[in-house]
Amino acid sequence: MYKEDLERQNFADRNSEDVFSKPVRAGKRTYFFDVKTTKGNNDYYLTITESKRRQEADGSFSFDKHKIFLYKEDFDKFQEGLAEVIAYMRENLIKEDKFTDVDFEEL
Repeated sequence: MYKEDLERQNFADRNSEDVFSKPVRAGKRTYFFDVKTTKGNNDYYLTITESKRRQEADGSFSFDKHKIFLYKEDFDKFQEGLAEVIAYMRENLIKEDKFTDVDFEEL
């Protein structure tokens, strides 16, 4: 749960919708993969949230959040598209540094 959710009065109602959550910290960003139930608790969907901490002019901090909702009928197409884009980027755009073995006794 996010801090802002805990401060809301309807937290108990929102909490009943959460099934599973996986936060992934990546530098200044945190990604949340949250499995939730629909209002009738008879179906599930995934929310993917990007949260980035930023400092305000007065020195306080706030979070920019961007969220997408992914429904079960779109899982396969989404996964295929994401895998294809990541593969393309790794093969064509991202140059990985290749390290050679160094024998420290030679130094």
